[in-house]
Amino acid sequence: MPQSNEKLTKLASKCRLVIAVSGPPGSGKTTIAKKIAEVLKLRYVSSGGLFRELAKKMGLSLVELNRLASQNPEIDRMIDGRAREEARRGSVVIDGHLAAWVLKDIAHIKIYITAPPDVRFKRIAERDGKPIDEVIKETRTRERLEFERFKSIYGIDVRDLTIFDLVVNNEGLTPEDTIELILRYIMLRMESLCREVS
Repeated sequence: MPQSNEKLTKLASKCRLVIAVSGPPGSGKTTIAKKIAEVLKLRYVSSGGLFRELAKKMGLSLVELNRLASQNPEIDRMIDGRAREEARRGSVVIDGHLAAWVLKDIAHIKIYITAPPDVRFKRIAERDGKPIDEVIKETRTRERLEFERFKSIYGIDVRDLTIFDLVVNNEGLTPEDTIELILRYIMLRMESLCREVS
């Protein structure tokens, strides 16, 4: 690990850093969040993972659980409550579509990862081994349902990115490039953040 990353890791530990990573499906937010947690030696929690676990447990697809959650706000509130509990413990990277909004008063740094829809659809198709047409239909339905649900339950417009400290369009960037860019940003913010929380 480069020396600058060692310094960053020590500061992250000292400040019990909380980072929220959000972004649409296929943006790469999970890959990025996991790697940042690994480099900074922080815990990793996925709100999307909690949602997927619940879907699996209930024998539902993500689209089906999204439809159910549209009728039952307690599903989202339960998952978001769990994310807030983890954030209050500190020293964590939490990713999820709504993570930054849900943790806006707790997270020290809020990062949005995105890419154009065609890039994201292709990534999802490759990751899940599904035909691209099926992925496009599923993802568009999921995004529409989530947009409506988040607006209705929380009054959040997920297209409004003004709460974020850093927005990264990672089209044409490798995950390593994206991580390096984010770590540079965190390093620039870190010392002032540590003064604020100490």
